[in-house]
Amino acid sequence: MRLIGGKWRGTRLDVPDAPGLRPTSDRVRETLFNWLMPVLPGARVLDLFAGSGALGLEALSRGAASAVLVERDRGLATALTRTLSRLEGGEAAEVVNADALAWLATGGGEHFDLAFLDPPFAAGLWELVVPRLVNRLSPSAWLYVESPADQAPPLPADWHLHREGGTREVRYALYRRHPAATDTLA
Repeated sequence: MRLIGGKWRGTRLDVPDAPGLRPTSDRVRETLFNWLMPVLPGARVLDLFAGSGALGLEALSRGAASAVLVERDRGLATALTRTLSRLEGGEAAEVVNADALAWLATGGGEHFDLAFLDPPFAAGLWELVVPRLVNRLSPSAWLYVESPADQAPPLPADWHLHREGGTREVRYALYRRHPAATDTLA
């Protein structure tokens, strides 16, 4: 698996085998980051359930200011830390080896402009994660969600679908909180 764009384009991600790991495909990442191109410069990013880290690292590679990558599996978190240590500018990311729900519950004052939400599908975490996550996002934040192809997780009423796509196995969607009247994305 490699990063597909930005300053770290072509960087190989060392991804150990982990049960339930489903890295986002190159095709889906390319589509997503084309959608996000105007909002990435300077963004504060959260990659919850980071796994391979491809989404958070791709965001940094393409201009995000910082990223927090939360991953429960120690082997995956260690691989992310190793990858970041060899990248120029990798210190813009923080790898947190913790359970995502526990980490969200600890609070912390940081609010994010963009979050990637791709939990293990079989765990059924949507109802627990979404309310906690949206409280950690800025008023005009973007939220990317991957879910099973036949399922759209429930989001609060102030979140609107911006764009979506799908594969046979996965539905991917980009949401936005009520954007300000002057803030648009093509």
